[in-house]
Amino acid sequence: MEGSSPRSKASLENCLGYTRSTSMDSGGPPLVARSGSMLSRRSSRQGSRGSISLSHEMGDSILNSMRHSLQSADQLLGDIDSSVLAQLIESGRVLAREGDVDEDTANTSEHHKVETLSDDAMMRNSGKIAAAPVSSVETKDTISNVPVDSSTKVEPYKLSMRLDYAAYMIHLAVFGFFGVFTRYGLQKLFGPGCLALTSDQSPLYPDLPSNMLGSFLMGWFGIIFKADIRHISDHLIIGITTGYMGSLTTFSGWNQKMVGLSSKGHWVYAIAGVVLGMFIVNESITIGAETGERLRSLIVKYIRERSSIGHKYDWEHWSLDTRTKQSVLLSVMMILMFFLWVMSIALAVVKVRSLADGVVLWMGCSVAPPGVWLRWYLARLNGQGIGKQRSFKWLPIGTLAANVLAAGIMAALDVTSKAVHTKRSTTILSGIQLGFLGCLSTVSTFAAEVYTMRRSGQITRAFVYAASTFLLSFVLGTLIYSVPIWEKHYG
Repeated sequence: MEGSSPRSKASLENCLGYTRSTSMDSGGPPLVARSGSMLSRRSSRQGSRGSISLSHEMGDSILNSMRHSLQSADQLLGDIDSSVLAQLIESGRVLAREGDVDEDTANTSEHHKVETLSDDAMMRNSGKIAAAPVSSVETKDTISNVPVDSSTKVEPYKLSMRLDYAAYMIHLAVFGFFGVFTRYGLQKLFGPGCLALTSDQSPLYPDLPSNMLGSFLMGWFGIIFKADIRHISDHLIIGITTGYMGSLTTFSGWNQKMVGLSSKGHWVYAIAGVVLGMFIVNESITIGAETGERLRSLIVKYIRERSSIGHKYDWEHWSLDTRTKQSVLLSVMMILMFFLWVMSIALAVVKVRSLADGVVLWMGCSVAPPGVWLRWYLARLNGQGIGKQRSFKWLPIGTLAANVLAAGIMAALDVTSKAVHTKRSTTILSGIQLGFLGCLSTVSTFAAEVYTMRRSGQITRAFVYAASTFLLSFVLGTLIYSVPIWEKHYG
């Protein structure tokens, strides 16, 4: 540049000044002001060494601002508390909407920030992000490659607080019915009456296939595809994860089978059932997350390739963001819920009188919705901590309470069935265990919480949480069920 004319030097400095002022515009008004003053100085003293030194100073200022921004972002990611997983993975908490707070949106602003960064798999206050595959690292716009103009984007329609709450409960009930149907069908398929792979007398308990399937699907829809489905409807993702997979899996049935084995002196089988069962569901959710991440990558790649040859994919029309779409879906789900519920109650009443086949299924479906709703309500306790000091915020108290409570009630109903010992009472109590308690407890959420703790490096917390769940449930089940069995010698 030494051979350049003074006019070319001035032009170059003006271009540099414009570029730097443009960069500073994104930083806020103070930098804009400083940029303006720099431009005026350059115009008055184009060839002076003072402007060059000020330009270096401005460049250093920009670099320092970038470093501070990166440090702030890194600190934000590092300070994420482990309670975020407990509050999000169960989906008992939903995203808050501006000016609208429902019964499930405590601490929601914090959750919304975290979900923007990494959705459900960003975990634990170890200062790291979970190594689990995370769907929302690639944002929703990664799949929908249509550019969004923020100036013309229409604000999505929002239901009123009461309708929104009712919509969640309706979705939970409908998907809860489907979860009970699937679990009952898997019990019959793999049980002694068909494939004979599971039984009450072995570590391979009857609910193992449903717990495996539910944990696998939780890896897909609870971790990988959750952000994408939420882009369509919050109610839908709550129904799938909390409603269907929570009702498909059951912790209380698992615990009671191990308590039953120990009450007969088969302690080795009981311990093997706990250890083997935990290993299987952990592997199921791991495989689900890995295959889901691979599948999502293939979908994104396919969409990008199709877009590159002129095919446009607009996923916005799938979003239930208008009053008409939400009203139609809510009406359909409401009709479906009442139809399934009324049909289940009617068939349960008819079949209980005659003790016909399928009475346990329909009895279970009749009492399934209250179980799902209660678990969804208890999920609000996740991440709240214990006591006034809010200690142990990393512990999913809501999930733990639901599983232990269901295990205790399950044991009480089981011992009541043996004490009364009539076919009708046994059938009714079995239906309550299948429906209400099976939906109240969950393995899919429990496995997802343990999985993300392990993936984020919190091995000790994962072990403490899992051990606490099993010990509390097993001890409570032993006190309620095994002790009366030993004392009364029930058959």
